[in-house]
Amino acid sequence: MLAMNYRGPYRVRVDRKPVPVCEHVQDAVVRVTRTCICGSDLHLYHGMVPDTRVGTTFGHEFIGVVEEVGPQVKNLAVGDQVIVPFNIACGQCHFCKQGLFGNCHESNPQATAVGAIYGYSHTAGGYDGGQAEYVRVPYADVGPCKIPSNMDLDDAVLLTDVVPTGYQAAEMAGIQPGDTVVVFGAGPVGIMAARCAWLFGAGRVIVIDHIDYRLDFARTYCPAEVYNFRSLEDPVVFLKKTTDSLGADVCIDAVGGDAAGSALHTLMGTKLKLEGGSATALHWAINSVKKGGVVSIVGVYGPTGNVIPIGNVLNKGITIRANQASVKRLLPRLIEHIEAGRLNPKALVTHRVPLEEIADAYHIFSAKLDGCIKPVLVPPSARG
Repeated sequence: MLAMNYRGPYRVRVDRKPVPVCEHVQDAVVRVTRTCICGSDLHLYHGMVPDTRVGTTFGHEFIGVVEEVGPQVKNLAVGDQVIVPFNIACGQCHFCKQGLFGNCHESNPQATAVGAIYGYSHTAGGYDGGQAEYVRVPYADVGPCKIPSNMDLDDAVLLTDVVPTGYQAAEMAGIQPGDTVVVFGAGPVGIMAARCAWLFGAGRVIVIDHIDYRLDFARTYCPAEVYNFRSLEDPVVFLKKTTDSLGADVCIDAVGGDAAGSALHTLMGTKLKLEGGSATALHWAINSVKKGGVVSIVGVYGPTGNVIPIGNVLNKGITIRANQASVKRLLPRLIEHIEAGRLNPKALVTHRVPLEEIADAYHIFSAKLDGCIKPVLVPPSARG
């Protein structure tokens, strides 16, 4: 089969790999019909995530058709079209039973931190991902969800990560009616978080980024007030002034370790890698939120420490909530929102690229070229 092959930072290509098989009685094999490049994949692509091994296939956002099932799989049959959440979850451990599928304690040897994620380095279990023609899906009775017959495949593939992560960012923020919500980052997850903030009753939504075309998209899609931080002398001071000197009720960090805006954090976090990524957006979120406010974090940081203003968190009485999205828990509600027309995920898709051209797709997305918001990769068998 054709599959993405990681060869080192900024080096990916498509190679031939063996078609996966069921290795366990609870496995399934899925033929991929849509897969995406995620902003979190760029952390891997840029060399920011430890133990990302040469030869790995990335891709935690994919949907497809069930081709094979293990003898103990009861909920799926060959031919089913399925959404596969990016979390690999057993469904039976202490955390899965609480609906914390992103924190499964069985699927990842490093489970004291993150649960397992498809195609996201050996720190997340070492599983190959979905930027390929076929994928092995462990715990196939737990994660996959059948795609509704009337759902567009581009909507379905964004339910694997982008929509649930943006929605959970707003959910964790505990947004109250009329709240002012500031979202740092106008990538797909930040845009979705801003859109979902309205579903929870926000009275004002502000998006901060430095890429004008992404801000223009957010202004229309979310809709939101948008500001380029490079045009602001100090984003924190600006946000305080525009919120009656109190600060926002909620700040959402949808950027993570690739954040721009601070030469110091860029040097420490992305150049020297002395931090788990640049913590600029997190600093701004903590310092821009009001006393007693909430900071919600869905931007990805590495497993090493970050220099953050923890004293401000204490002295301002800030609540911080953060996690990987528990996709399986959220899917029924999000499918309802899409079917009711409250969410339109497929509008985020700006580029549909053949899987064979994955190196170009990574370059376009990473360098923010050609107005790219969200690239979807289409394998050969799903075309025509």
